[in-house]
Amino acid sequence: MKLTKDDLKNPLNTKGINTNFWFLHLIQIHDSAFPTGTFSHSFGMETYMFDRTVDDKESVFEFCEMYLRHSIGATDAIIAKEAFYAAKDNDIDELLKLESICKSIKLATEARKSSSMLGRQFIRTVSQISEDKLVLKWQDKVKSKEIEGHYPLVYGIYAASLGIDIEIVVATYLYSAISALVQNAVRAVPIGQNAGVSNVYNLLPIIEEVTAEVLQKGLDDMNNNTIALEVAQMKHEFANARLFMS
Repeated sequence: MKLTKDDLKNPLNTKGINTNFWFLHLIQIHDSAFPTGTFSHSFGMETYMFDRTVDDKESVFEFCEMYLRHSIGATDAIIAKEAFYAAKDNDIDELLKLESICKSIKLATEARKSSSMLGRQFIRTVSQISEDKLVLKWQDKVKSKEIEGHYPLVYGIYAASLGIDIEIVVATYLYSAISALVQNAVRAVPIGQNAGVSNVYNLLPIIEEVTAEVLQKGLDDMNNNTIALEVAQMKHEFANARLFMS
């Protein structure tokens, strides 16, 4: 059966097509070859590399677990989830509120810039393959500089347009962030490919655990207890030499 253009664009269509199509596309947007630029960011980890706090397989694992539980899992992942639901309801006001919150919780300049850089690149890329009205509208807002386009927001908006279950959306969001961090540690510490594979594998149960927690949380449950990480991100801005932008 030949698929029409409309068939392929309809995430609810199951007639004559592989129902894994949109799940596979979700994997595609998290692939290391997808041009979001995550390979350029360490989100503060490079500062810990400088002082040798993060210098082997075990310390990379500890950093990633901390980042999962107390940083991205307590902030950005919740925002991405809330953006997903707001996009489902086409609630522009709520999305703008989330955009403002996302910016305000990032105290370090580099963290704010990284979030918006990743978001702008992501939505610029997906808008080339999407005809979803909200995705295209958000891209217009980013392009006109009406908003900064923080990554958790645009990720949640685009994921909502795919019609994928929210649990999968949150889990892959967390997995992508941690996978990118580990791969950056593989080449920057360095810890080696085998150590990187082992670390990601051992972090999977934690990703599952944090995903379950995120699904039960709302904006009032957000917190930022990673003060040392915030300081590390601020210090990174003034480092004499850097491999990463953040």
